[in-house]
Amino acid sequence: MIKRRNTRTVNVGGVLMGGNSPISVQTMTKTHTEDIDATVKQIKALEAAGCNIVRVAVPTIVTAKCLGAIKRQINIPLVADIHFGHHLALEAISQGVDKIRINPGNMKDRKKLEEIIKAAKEKGIPIRIGVNSGSIRDVGIHEELTALMVKTVLQYCEHFESIGFRDIVLSLKASDVPSTLEAYRSIATQCDYPLHLGVTAAGPPSLATIKSAIGIGGLLSEGIGDTLRVSYTGASELEVEAGFDILEALGLYKRRRADLISCPTCGRCEIDLVKIVEQVRHRLPNDKKHLQIAIMGCIVNGPGEAREVDIGIAGGKGFGFLFKKGEKVRKIPEDRMVDELLEEISLMK
Repeated sequence: MIKRRNTRTVNVGGVLMGGNSPISVQTMTKTHTEDIDATVKQIKALEAAGCNIVRVAVPTIVTAKCLGAIKRQINIPLVADIHFGHHLALEAISQGVDKIRINPGNMKDRKKLEEIIKAAKEKGIPIRIGVNSGSIRDVGIHEELTALMVKTVLQYCEHFESIGFRDIVLSLKASDVPSTLEAYRSIATQCDYPLHLGVTAAGPPSLATIKSAIGIGGLLSEGIGDTLRVSYTGASELEVEAGFDILEALGLYKRRRADLISCPTCGRCEIDLVKIVEQVRHRLPNDKKHLQIAIMGCIVNGPGEAREVDIGIAGGKGFGFLFKKGEKVRKIPEDRMVDELLEEISLMK
């Protein structure tokens, strides 16, 4: 059981962040925000994928003025991502967004920052102070980088607190995993604000999944983190799925589907295991989330190494043995494996 870090609670449009609240999964749209229809359509797809919070880019005042129309058509909290212009933040707040994100690396005018803080406080809107390694200038080795990231965030927290504003969420993202881990571990010991986890500019899904699983998953396993965003050069829906996969792997979120395990295959495998696994994965019913299912290439892995699963198949030469709780039930031809396995699964309670 992972013991989570104790933090204050921040309310983001009805989604609680920090304290004992569930760890939320969020993402960012890939559309041009001023294209209201396209942005709403994408957010609806993200809602269907289970996304808890969505963030949109706000590069211009025209974009900022579209936020209210977007907000009225969606069902999850809307976050405005603000860089450089304080006037964009003020307009986003007036449009009724649920949170704004500012980057200390490009918003340094204290007087203008105070305008944002006071406007957010008046509306009851939280602010994420989100620093990225790429926005911190004049640094050398990563030890200096992470120290500067932490120092910058804490300085901003002090300024916010001096004005009486504490509805704060923090993030300290780097594009490499060691710096990300170091920064979050450090900040976690120096304040009690909720932490938004992520590895920034992580790359295409194949690479970003590894970076995020190690970076985000590593911190979560230590009890650090209250919300997360997996960053892909790819579809936002995939980011959401990966985020929940990380939480599920750590036992921090209930299963969304049956637990399907399969072996990596080797020279002993004499069935088309990859094809069979994919067919089963896509056809698994949603009401069998409690089951653990194994599809193994040979009798070494199944039922032997998969003895504890509820049901599974162990391959032979053109056939497979169906087994339940480690006991063989019957022999099935390869071309019937998928259908008969799924039929048996449908009968299980």
